[in-house]
Amino acid sequence: MNDYISLRVEVGGECTADYTDLLAAYLADAGYETFEPDETGITAYVRAETFDEQVAQNIVAEMPIHLDATLSHTFVKGRDWNEEWEKNYFQPIVVGDKCVIHSTFHKDVPTAEYDIVIDPKMAFGTGHHFTTRLILGYLLDADLEGKSLIDVGTGTGILAILAKMRGAARVDAIEIDPPAYENACEHTRLNNADVNVILGDASALAPLQPADFLVANINRNVILADLPKYASRLKRDGFMILSGFYEDDVPILEDAAAPLGLRMESKRVENRWTAIMLTFISDPSELM
Repeated sequence: MNDYISLRVEVGGECTADYTDLLAAYLADAGYETFEPDETGITAYVRAETFDEQVAQNIVAEMPIHLDATLSHTFVKGRDWNEEWEKNYFQPIVVGDKCVIHSTFHKDVPTAEYDIVIDPKMAFGTGHHFTTRLILGYLLDADLEGKSLIDVGTGTGILAILAKMRGAARVDAIEIDPPAYENACEHTRLNNADVNVILGDASALAPLQPADFLVANINRNVILADLPKYASRLKRDGFMILSGFYEDDVPILEDAAAPLGLRMESKRVENRWTAIMLTFISDPSELM
């Protein structure tokens, strides 16, 4: 099925970017995939079989920023989502002047060292969201030649594809959502990228060999729950790059990483969305 529910949250009074950004983060935790903020509220899309009106009402009611908001929703029958992206959402994007991400239907695409072609089917990870761009920036700066990388929650697969383009010897990509998994598989074929795409959750990490890099662009709650599994698949001299959360969440993630022997090396922030790089430390006393 590719039917969706379009949820509209209309704000009475001033609607701030902070409110719509935070609401999008909470809705993403509940499975919402695509967001269209505007001056009076936000429209969010979730697969029809996932939609729960009470859950949506609870999220809005429990927002840390409280504004007078009304909810409504409409059923969106399955259609050619590539055509919808072409019409309304997805435009080519250049990251770090080195990587261009575009679709097969785009014309006059900018030239860049790394050219990634995707045809997204409502899957997160086109490169437009701050969190995806932040991790793309980390991967563009990292030495990936001959290294191994695991991408947890790969979405459209662009992080895994870029890693392979930049010389990674082995790339594993895990995706829990079956349609997104299929979309990621299509993209690896489209870009001739030798990526091992796996359908599953963090438990799929167990049989994999520890990697030099592990990236996860999901959300704070999922990362906190699965961080020990991530750490178990990272080499002792490896790097873990995480995003999908706000800068205010960083201390919480640092506290969760410390008992695992992980320390934050750096962070990057764009419009409050944040990516952090962690690594193991050689002297446990450094965490005390």
